[in-house]
Amino acid sequence: MTNTEPLVEVWRGPFCESLHHGHAVIWDAGGDIVAAWGDPEAVILPRSSCKMVQALPLVESGAAEAFGLTDAQLALACASHQGAHVHTDMVEAWLADLGLSQEALRCGPQMPNDRDARNELIRGYREPGQSHNNCSGKHSGFLTLGRHLGAGPEYVDTDHPVQLAVKAAFEEVTGEDSPGHGIDGCSAPNFACTMTGLARAMAGFAAATGDGDPRDQAQFRLTRAMAAYPHLVAGEGRACTILMRAMNGRASIKTGAEAVFVGILPEQKLGIAVKIEDGTTRGAEAVITQLLIGAGVLAADHPAAIRYRHGPILNRRGIETGAYRISDSLADWRL
Repeated sequence: MTNTEPLVEVWRGPFCESLHHGHAVIWDAGGDIVAAWGDPEAVILPRSSCKMVQALPLVESGAAEAFGLTDAQLALACASHQGAHVHTDMVEAWLADLGLSQEALRCGPQMPNDRDARNELIRGYREPGQSHNNCSGKHSGFLTLGRHLGAGPEYVDTDHPVQLAVKAAFEEVTGEDSPGHGIDGCSAPNFACTMTGLARAMAGFAAATGDGDPRDQAQFRLTRAMAAYPHLVAGEGRACTILMRAMNGRASIKTGAEAVFVGILPEQKLGIAVKIEDGTTRGAEAVITQLLIGAGVLAADHPAAIRYRHGPILNRRGIETGAYRISDSLADWRL
């Protein structure tokens, strides 16, 4: 990855110990770059940051309405969840409504990140199931769409009608022909795009009114579902959930593996895409937080904003040992 820009410094005492380089693009729904750092044309895999795009065919096809999906279920379809009971119970009920079990999922089992759920499994000498996988909500959506389309069970295959619909939607909202794909941790294809394409896609969601064509209605419903159910999109202790709560529904945000983060800002009709070169989550969290502050949807003095853009970094005794510093070019940006 080339032409990155230093965005976040990590300080320990008087020493800059680490430096996170990356890219960030802010796109206006009117069709222009508002601001950019690094290379706007850098090609990335958006990973789980684009789950709302992967959920578009579920809604715009009519599948969500046909199966009576709630906004909470749609938020879960966009989630990288913790595997807490609030997540897995909903997934298992969703599958039951389809007349399916966890065996129908293709995401694979995963030990839950939620401490209580993980400890419950360990104490019971039980193995995690596929409902614990952070992508099980997305896969429940894929299964629902597949049922609606009358397609076969191998919905993660690139030539399956579900993934063909996802790719078509992805290319349309990014405004690009994807140069290829990688296989995500949950076994589904993940299509590549440029930073600008990803930000453009998020701006499209931000501009949706709910009164337009099926895509507009789908984008509007998914964005509002994420904002209404932040605990389902990630979980307790996670940046997506904490920051969306701090913004009181003014923006929907989503992280992805390898330090990708996106933001959907309906009031400003802006889309944000962030990628940190070294794949470190703390860097992406710091950058998206700063951009949300600059866009005016997150108060700079909110404890969540301070936590993710500054720190402090504490050692195991609770002693402050350092902090993050945002680059001047990033910190000075205001909408």
